[in-house]
Amino acid sequence: MPVELQSKLLRFVQTGTVSPVGSGREERVDVRFVAATNRDPLAEVQAGRFREDLYYRLHVIPLALPPLRDRGDDVIEIARSFLIDYAREEGKSLSAFAPEVEARLRAHDWPGNVRQLQNVLRNVVVLNDGPQVVLEMLPPLTGAGGIGADAAAAAGAPADGGPEEDGAVLPLWQVEKEMILKALRLSGDDVPRAALMLEISPSTIYRKLQQWRAADGVAAQGNGAQGNAT
Repeated sequence: MPVELQSKLLRFVQTGTVSPVGSGREERVDVRFVAATNRDPLAEVQAGRFREDLYYRLHVIPLALPPLRDRGDDVIEIARSFLIDYAREEGKSLSAFAPEVEARLRAHDWPGNVRQLQNVLRNVVVLNDGPQVVLEMLPPLTGAGGIGADAAAAAGAPADGGPEEDGAVLPLWQVEKEMILKALRLSGDDVPRAALMLEISPSTIYRKLQQWRAADGVAAQGNGAQGNAT
């Protein structure tokens, strides 16, 4: 918030009065302030970006909300709530997590906090069904917590982090293509829904499909020319 606007807000907090637009008189209002920030307010005060007097006016009952990675088993309770809600919306029977899935959820650092957890659970519910979520159902998890078992298997890496059995690793473009085509199959070729499953933009899918069709057309022309030469 610009410093000039902070001074106006401070005056309002102190007086409890406002002047409606087009009116020359002040009116008293009764309101309660709830302020939220993802920055350190005192550091902003020291840097000159936040008025100290406004800070102390607002700093009456402070509540610190730690990131998801610092909240222990809260991540399981929150994930279970999302799972049940999304399963009800999608008509699925998923209602619990396998122990190894709970361990994976606890270990992940969740750089996107609750919103990232929401997206992961939505992906799981849309693409799968059953009595409980197993490790193979998890999508790739970005951040320090590793990747989902399904993506790890597709890339030729063991999901448990153990040694590779045959040393086979698929090219990244092939893994990407298989995952996009799988999402399209499961969504009934609904590109926006497939994009939601994969946590990417629909334009990315449209662009990839266009590239693959163009490549297939070139390959078909090459095969036809070879046949004529033969």
